[in-house]
Amino acid sequence: MSVAEPRRIVLFRHAKADWPQVTDHERPLAERGRKDAAVAGRKLADSGISFDLALCSTATRTRETWKLAVHELPQRPKTVYEERIYDASPGELIAVLNEIPDDVQNLIVVGHNPGIQGLAEVLSGSAEAEARERMSRRGFPTAAFAVLSFDGSWKSLEPGVATLLDYWAPSE
Repeated sequence: MSVAEPRRIVLFRHAKADWPQVTDHERPLAERGRKDAAVAGRKLADSGISFDLALCSTATRTRETWKLAVHELPQRPKTVYEERIYDASPGELIAVLNEIPDDVQNLIVVGHNPGIQGLAEVLSGSAEAEARERMSRRGFPTAAFAVLSFDGSWKSLEPGVATLLDYWAPSE
């Protein structure tokens, strides 16, 4: 990878979960969530981003979301299930991202709110106007994702260094 090439991060919130009598960590996807996860996967495929690595929370709903979304991608990236993503704050997520090896150019993180939305907001020092407007208007509903870009190493990732390039959320 050329140092001049920007890195891309996709921050992907899990799809709609069900509320059965299980712990929060074990909540599965609802029927709508299964549909939205596949649609989000098709939208990710349409983005043309070839992911080098996926970091996914260990929660059932995030693992199920990723399994359905990745099925729609032309190439399956290496996936690491990371416990620290579950219930993480934006600062905790940045600490995890600072550990990413520099041979990773394009990364997707499958996680939870409020951390995923907060991270998108904290990292975005600038934004494409339409993407910022859509994200501001919609918030970060289930199965939404934001595409960000930044220059430099993963160790240099910090608040304000990225540009919000795109944002997508399923229609309700």
